[in-house]
Amino acid sequence: MVRNYQDKPIDSKTLGRIADAALRAPSAGNSQAIGVVVVTDATVRSEIANLADEPSYVAAGFDPWISKAPAHIVISVSEKVYRDRYSENDKTGPNGETIEWPIPYWWVDAGAAMMAVLLAAVDEGLAAGFLGVHSMPDLASRLDFPPDHTPIGVVTVGHPAEDRRSNSLDRPVKPRDSMIHLDQWTHDQ
Repeated sequence: MVRNYQDKPIDSKTLGRIADAALRAPSAGNSQAIGVVVVTDATVRSEIANLADEPSYVAAGFDPWISKAPAHIVISVSEKVYRDRYSENDKTGPNGETIEWPIPYWWVDAGAAMMAVLLAAVDEGLAAGFLGVHSMPDLASRLDFPPDHTPIGVVTVGHPAEDRRSNSLDRPVKPRDSMIHLDQWTHDQ
């Protein structure tokens, strides 16, 4: 995750390939409920930065990474599209019952779309960072999302500049074998 960018534009074809990556991520039931808004206008990027209270972030000694990023890729998802898709004949039970959603796959797919965008940016020789929508409660309204689409956040994209490390990186790294298990979960005794 990069939170500082050079003042250097991104070629529109490159940006298009990065945005397209969101649409190549998995989609439960081929629901295709991901939406993408690419923001390059400096005024709109500044407004998004203000929604996220970037001035407080800068006052804490960090660079203005949201407004400074030459592109924002905003990913959204529609729960309604998933629910509609899973009420179709090929997705209902024998008596027309719809599935229970123990895992809301619209969020899983939105996360996969976000990760695809982050990786595509790196593949293009750029850097990217993610800012969750919890920091910008009015983002959907500002970007005029349809009522059934919920943005998950903003992926900032650009050419990396020297970056101040986040304090969260000072946390100790968990041992690999405490997180990855072979054949079954191995519990410490």
